[in-house]
Amino acid sequence: MSWLLDGLLIVSLLVTAVAVLLSRDLFRAVVMFMAFGLLMALAWVRLQAPDIALAEAAIGAGLTGVLLLDAVSHFQRGRLREQPPGEEG
Repeated sequence: MSWLLDGLLIVSLLVTAVAVLLSRDLFRAVVMFMAFGLLMALAWVRLQAPDIALAEAAIGAGLTGVLLLDAVSHFQRGRLREQPPGEEG
């Protein structure tokens, strides 16, 4: 049963990594990156490294994700300001 959980975790990590790389929407890519960080924290727990798992969850998924979301919002606001009036999207 343990190998099934490990296999599912590996597949989930690979799927989220590919989704981050192939995403054209920045917001979606950041959210998937945060999900990848949380899955990676679970992988560290499975490898019996709770200190690294805690650091990954706090820094990798939490702090970095919030900073990237803030950067995406600033980037999108800047793009909206640069558009000429009457032009959308």
